[in-house]
Amino acid sequence: MSAPEAIRVDTKPDALTVHWSDGTVGEFASIWLRDNLPEDRDRHSGQRLIDVTDLPADPRIRSAELRDAAARIDWQDEPLSSTIALEWLYGYAHARHDRPELDRREWLEGAKLVAQRDFAWCPWPRLQSSAAARLEWMTRLLQDGLAFLRDVPRVDGAILEAMNLVGQVAETNYGRLFDVRAVDQPENLAFSDRGLGLHLDNPYREPVPGFQALHTLLAAPDGGDSLFADGFALAAQLRATEPDAFALLARTPVPFRYQGTGADLYAERPLIELSCTGEISAVAYNNRSIQPLRLPAGECRAYYGAYRRFAQLLREPRFQLATRLEDGDLALFDNQRVLHGRSGFSSARHARHLQGCYVTRDSLYSKTALLRTQLQERSP
Repeated sequence: MSAPEAIRVDTKPDALTVHWSDGTVGEFASIWLRDNLPEDRDRHSGQRLIDVTDLPADPRIRSAELRDAAARIDWQDEPLSSTIALEWLYGYAHARHDRPELDRREWLEGAKLVAQRDFAWCPWPRLQSSAAARLEWMTRLLQDGLAFLRDVPRVDGAILEAMNLVGQVAETNYGRLFDVRAVDQPENLAFSDRGLGLHLDNPYREPVPGFQALHTLLAAPDGGDSLFADGFALAAQLRATEPDAFALLARTPVPFRYQGTGADLYAERPLIELSCTGEISAVAYNNRSIQPLRLPAGECRAYYGAYRRFAQLLREPRFQLATRLEDGDLALFDNQRVLHGRSGFSSARHARHLQGCYVTRDSLYSKTALLRTQLQERSP
């Protein structure tokens, strides 16, 4: 962010106030300024060289003045003068962040599904060849929680090449990739030809896989259509209409478990998870792997009522995005936000084959931020 000219600074012992020429004002606590002095960071890595216990308990400002696009600060009780760039202070005072991928777009306006009109679709060759197209696609993916590729080669393992371009593939008990097709006596109902209700994958893991990719090698001519829903929007709908039910689901841990060849996985988490500021940060709905609830008998009726109401919202077609993935299509979605499912199909009549993998959350966000920085540095 380019800062306007600073025209004046005012000081109190516990704060510095900067007045800029655009009429805006920023106030900075002395303890915050003392904690963020540029001389207390390594010049190469940017990492902090001091701990909070190295700071004075109550640093006080003696005086401050404008000097060469910076604020020069003299401190009381310390033989120390500090210089802090005004552009840096302006950025912290006026910008929440410089990462548009953090601006989440929910799929609902009121009770209307809106985002299906413009999910990001990109041909795989273009994603490979154009860094700008890749940044746009990845940004939209992180904002919406869901994005699609087309024309991904229909060969074994092509999904890994595609996902390695945008993030880091995680290895699980299924390996780095898994085949989604009907088999006899499946250990997971995903490997059957049954329809699957909306769900999040692997809530029994720590951590839950961040993103999931599914690549269609062979679509069934009838059935096997994909369903998606924005779990954050549905949880917000429940919060707005039935706040007591929402609060119950957000504070009650439930057990999830998977047992199969070579893996016995268990974790407890609420169906709706909140951040420290009360924002919806994850949903963990998976009716196939939820275990018997550990609730006193007197609390079961209320909890099951809230649980049932959330499940009913997931079943409402108006909240669902139904789409058909054709041969070569790939869907990538936030596995802690976007629920997915499918309609049933007949594997006896027609084979259906998808390959899937999981992509770590931090790697997707990191590659998006790095790509944006690289493109900005290249631009004149």
